[in-house]
Amino acid sequence: MAKELEEKKEVTIVFAGDSGDGIQLTGTQFTNTNALFGNDISTFPNYPAEIRAPQGTVAGVSGFQLQFGSIEISTPGDTCDVLVAMNAAAFKVNFASLKKHGTVIVNTDGFSARNLKLAGYESNPLEDHTLDDYRTIQIDVTKMTRSALVDSGMGKKEIDRSRNMFVLGFLYYMYNRNLKGTEEFIKQKFAGKPELIDANIRVLKAGYNFGDTSEIFTSRYNVKAAQLKKGKYRNIMGNQATALGLIAASQKSGLDLFYGSYPITPASDILHELARHKNFGVKTFQAEDEIAAVCSVIGASFGGKLGVTASSGPGIALKGEALGLGMILELPMVVINVQRGGPSTGLPTKTEQADLLQAAYGRNGEAPIPIVAAKSPSDCFDAAYEACKIAIEHMTPVLFLSDGYIANGSEPWKFPQSNKLKEIKPKAAKKEGDYLPYKRDENLVRDWAIPGQKGLEHRIGGLEKEAETGNVSYDPQNHEEMVRVRAEKVAKISNSVPDASIDFGPEKGDLLVLGWGSTFGVIKTAVKDLNEEGLAVSHLHLRNLLPFPNKLAEVLQNFKKVIIPEMNNGQLLSMIRDEFLIDAKGINKIQGVPFSTQEIKAAIKENIATL
Repeated sequence: MAKELEEKKEVTIVFAGDSGDGIQLTGTQFTNTNALFGNDISTFPNYPAEIRAPQGTVAGVSGFQLQFGSIEISTPGDTCDVLVAMNAAAFKVNFASLKKHGTVIVNTDGFSARNLKLAGYESNPLEDHTLDDYRTIQIDVTKMTRSALVDSGMGKKEIDRSRNMFVLGFLYYMYNRNLKGTEEFIKQKFAGKPELIDANIRVLKAGYNFGDTSEIFTSRYNVKAAQLKKGKYRNIMGNQATALGLIAASQKSGLDLFYGSYPITPASDILHELARHKNFGVKTFQAEDEIAAVCSVIGASFGGKLGVTASSGPGIALKGEALGLGMILELPMVVINVQRGGPSTGLPTKTEQADLLQAAYGRNGEAPIPIVAAKSPSDCFDAAYEACKIAIEHMTPVLFLSDGYIANGSEPWKFPQSNKLKEIKPKAAKKEGDYLPYKRDENLVRDWAIPGQKGLEHRIGGLEKEAETGNVSYDPQNHEEMVRVRAEKVAKISNSVPDASIDFGPEKGDLLVLGWGSTFGVIKTAVKDLNEEGLAVSHLHLRNLLPFPNKLAEVLQNFKKVIIPEMNNGQLLSMIRDEFLIDAKGINKIQGVPFSTQEIKAAIKENIATL
């Protein structure tokens, strides 16, 4: 029976199951297919905190949320239209996020008595009226997958690994999407293993055909392509965009890229991505620990390379002493912190914005280092490029802040044209009379002398330097002068970045929502929604956090009240109050998960009501 196509402007889906159910792969494939179709997309992969949590337990649930649409999409969605639950634990963890009258697709094999007990259920939610107000599609995915591969000669364990393909095929039919992209992915992933290629494609088609031939629903859904700006696009994750931004800066500056790193969640994918691009002269080095990684980068920068390292909060703590060394040497290097829940090991697979004060103040002595923060997965490219430009042109280490939410999330990214990227000009030293390694220009930036150049021999080290000569100096007045000069050099960077300006809303008024990092999407959506409701609310999002951009004080003074949503206990809030002496209010969430749009809207309305 032919099924009608019902138009949808946007849809939010959550895939959930055991970490071994291929949930992340399923979500990524569904995302890529919709991205290729032309939808605007935002995703939020949610990994379990325990590496090998017992199967069927709440602790082992892996989730992948995405929102796709024909309209502008800025967040993965607050609540979902469709929940795909491969077992009872996945259902239990995610059911609260399902919209009233939403659709639940469940693998009934995952709701056995054993699975229910592992998930902590006393009764089966598929049978106890829990789902009376929801549309429920119950499929024995395990049985259907085994039926599709009954003659494959594969064992049950191998066959069951293909269950995610059945669900994916079913959703492709449900949302009127083509299988070709995933078929090509399967062929590449299992190249040289024809039996696995055949098995996964057969199960994918079985899921699609089941949707076509069953009487589960009488209509399919269609989400048209979004009206994106003209250009070439790809779906990109934050860590991928960061890596490509580093490569672009390397090529634009004419410097080879050296990346020294030690693996840590959630930063490791930057190393993996850069290792694929040796054709661009990228050299990657996996060190034995965090200290060795950052010290290798100092050596690379001293040798004339674009030196970059990355970690997360605990690793940045270990790099602290070497960051101070890079700062006093005044060498260009970029240090990436993909933030996660802390302190200590904390919540390694969950997101947080709690390392801003560490970035600003986490070194001994007076050691200011510029801070650049990305606001979304695709923005990681531009922010990483800017961090490299600042480091190279101002001869300083730069801290680049991302977090687990945007590092693992994805969205469409419009390919930039290389000739449109800003120039990056290294300040190479030249032999002109007696060389003074710490002689400075009008921005207080010293020249960069590469070892081995005749006449440019100079001394470097962690001891205090005499102005201009760089010789070791214990003179009290010289030390104070050098401390102030290095701080002023960093402060002058504000003259080379865009002035602060409103992202959305009136230039002055009752309330300004000031944000940084990954809160961008929810703040943008909340502010736009409330303006449509008649509230005059504005949004300003900061990329440059040290030094702050010029004219920020003027913008802040144009509003009666400033609120600052952060996934921490008020860190930007503290810096803004300290710098500008305004009574800003913090909106804080420290749960390892991002803000929802509704939380931001509620906070805005509450604060406006008090004016």
